[in-house]
Amino acid sequence: MRFLDSIRIALRALLKNKMRAGLTILGVVIGIASVTTMVSIGQSASMLVQSQFQSLGTNVIVIFPGSQRGGGVRQAPVQTLTATDSRAIAEECPAVLASTPLVGANGQIIYGNANWSPRDMFGVGEDYTLVRNWPLQSGGFFTQREITSNAKVCVIGQTLVAKLFQTANPLNETIRVKNIPFRVIGVLARKGASMVGDDLDDVLLMPYTTVRKRLQGSSFNSVNAIMVSARQEDKMAEATDEINQLLLERHRISIGQTADFLVQNTTEIAAILGIITGSLTLMLASIAGISLLVGGVGIMNIMLVSVTERTKEIGIRMAIGARGRDILRQFLIEAVVLSSIGGMIGVSLGIAMSTAATMLINYFSSGADWPMVVSIPAALIAMGFAAMVGIFFGYYPALRASRLDPIEALRYE
Repeated sequence: MRFLDSIRIALRALLKNKMRAGLTILGVVIGIASVTTMVSIGQSASMLVQSQFQSLGTNVIVIFPGSQRGGGVRQAPVQTLTATDSRAIAEECPAVLASTPLVGANGQIIYGNANWSPRDMFGVGEDYTLVRNWPLQSGGFFTQREITSNAKVCVIGQTLVAKLFQTANPLNETIRVKNIPFRVIGVLARKGASMVGDDLDDVLLMPYTTVRKRLQGSSFNSVNAIMVSARQEDKMAEATDEINQLLLERHRISIGQTADFLVQNTTEIAAILGIITGSLTLMLASIAGISLLVGGVGIMNIMLVSVTERTKEIGIRMAIGARGRDILRQFLIEAVVLSSIGGMIGVSLGIAMSTAATMLINYFSSGADWPMVVSIPAALIAMGFAAMVGIFFGYYPALRASRLDPIEALRYE
């Protein structure tokens, strides 16, 4: 019997019991769709995590002030970092490309009759855009000269342009921060939203010296944090070690003492989060894969019933010359056709479900831009697994059919 004839007979046999075949296929459809959806959403989450850390900057390392202990109790962080530390890191650490101090601020911005309170207000250094890998859309960034002179200049994000200036050109316009005039000298390129929906473009940047002296009225040189960019991704560990060693020396911290700073490598954090999302994806896909086994049991059930119902037909085929392996092949083909049809429907449904899920997440997560990912490898693996399910669970019924005694089969009623 030719292979195409076997497929034609298999389809004819399945179409005789459409409802039963459809319900059997449903288990495979649910399993394949679940696996495809879970893997696609998991990969989407992983890509989102990676993109969020990339939006933070290029090979970024963040240094925070450490906490001190008093009477064995951990106290709040103190301002142990200075702008001089940031400059020393950039000059004395070979693996470091650039460094910038960060000084936090808050307040309302006024321009004409419009006012707005930005989500982020920072005092930063001249290399901030290099560290953050954040180009300007127009204008320029403040220089070391403007930082030294505590110049009242600022650079704004796209959200501030929309809220304060609408369609007007903001360059060289004057805004007021805490009733202090600042001249807009640059506009940052659009960054979009973070994975939790925070607007990254709702930002105002000023020289850190200006923030300290004019907005905070402080003459201290301390900063809230330091952001550093390593020269290359493979230099992150080397840059981290160099920064630790340099700050330990500068802060005169001897061996055995607790450091008064904390160095965090964003690449390591991203890698850890990638492992977590990958593990969750694998776990969810494994759970979803259980339904494939349920679908396989359904295929075995329907094939056993089919063998019983077609016993006389099997006897007639054997009587006219069909061999045991022909019967085995016939029923195996029927099982594989059954599971393959379920696999194709499941993959299509899985792609639709993952697309719909991503759209819903983006709709309800306040601007977070989850990437649309369809895992083709997962879909292909699921299709192959569906065929394997058909072969594995269809083999016993097919083997049973091939071993029927032709005489007994012909007598079967």
